Parts: sequence; structure tokens; C-alpha cells
Amino acid sequence: MTEPVQGPGGSTPFGVERDPARVLAFSDGVIAIAITLLVLEIRPPHDTRHLWYGLAMLWPSYLAYAVTFMLIGQVWANHHIMFDHIRSADRVVLFLNTVLLMDIAFLPFAASVLAQAFRDGHGQRTAVVLHGIAFELAAVLFNVIWWHARHDRRLLTTTIDSAGVTAISRRFQLALVWLATGTVLGSLLPALGVAVIAAFVLYYWLPIAGEIAKVKRRHDHGDQT
Repeated sequence: MTEPVQGPGGSTPFGVERDPARVLAFSDGVIAIAITLLVLEIRPPHDTRHLWYGLAMLWPSYLAYAVTFMLIGQVWANHHIMFDHIRSADRVVLFLNTVLLMDIAFLPFAASVLAQAFRDGHGQRTAVVLHGIAFELAAVLFNVIWWHARHDRRLLTTTIDSAGVTAISRRFQLALVWLATGTVLGSLLPALGVAVIAAFVLYYWLPIAGEIAKVKRRHDHGDQT
């Protein structure tokens, strides 16, 4: 734990700065619990005489489980990407990260509501909107945390250049638009909304172009020498 220091612009971080390693460890634990709880929503069929049919009829649970699991996996991956470049965490980062974890802990409930609505055939629009809003809130919090950390670069490491900061910012900002679009479409056509959000899963596992450009250049330069 270190005393607050003034940033390049003369501003002082809010509160004592801390090593983000403990923030990551606590966050990993919450995310691991949330992602594990998803499977508890999938309950075995009561009628074992027609087990294959019963298992097939659980498709909404499988869908909600798969989409939400992969989305939470993305949250975990992007959380690590973000904190890879944050050298210290002040109280604002701690607070915002706590709110983010509160939202993540809510996601198994949102997935359960989504599965139940598609099983019953009622309330799908509301369920997709609830599910989408939960992830949209996570995207908002990612953007706010990153904006705070990169402001005056006072909380960032020196291993990321301006291009890398911009690349991460653009990826996080795109999440806001993509998830909001899926949520709005889901309020009109639930299946389409789920499809758009599911497509978000595929795209967001791609590397962030430009994030590690400086590190790569240094590595290449070292190989040449």
C-alpha cells in the first residue's frame, strides 16, 4: 500500500492507492461463483420414462446457460485485460469494481428468468431486456473504470502506449452499443435479441488490435539485437 501521489496533471488520486492484485483475486472469486451457479438452474426432468424428450425440452436452460456462461467468461477475460494495464487502484476503482461484481452476481438470476420465460412461452421480451440490461450495466461500469484509470494516465502502467489505451477504449465502447442494440431488438423480437447478444460473444473473444503493439515492437527489437 502506498501513499497518494500526484499525477502528471497535478491531480491527486482519490484515497490511498493499492496493488490491484488483491482486487483481481477477489473479483476472480466472485466471477467463479457466479459462473458456477448458472448450472444450478438446469434441473433434471421429473418424468424419467420419457427422459430424452424431457432433456430436449430443457433447451431454453441450455441456451441461457451457454450464452450467459460465455458472456461472463468475456467479463472475466476483459477484466484481466483492463487490470493488466492498471498499476494501482484507488478508492474510486475499488467502489466501481464492487458495483461491477454486484452486477455479475446478479447474472445467474437473469439467466434463470430468461430460461423460464422461453420454457413457458410468456414474458420473453421482458426476460431478454432484463438479461441485456444486466450486461449493459457491466459494460457501462467497464467503461467508467477504464476512463477513470486512464485519466491523466495516473493509474496506468507504463507498458501501454496511447494507441493501446485507445484500442481498449474503443472495444469497451463498442460493447455499450452492441449490447444496447441486442436489448432493444429483444424488446421487439426476443429471439433476434438473443441472437445479437450471442454474436457479441463470438466477436469479443478476438484479440484487441493495438493493445500490445508497443510490447510487440520492443520484443521484435530485442530479437534483432
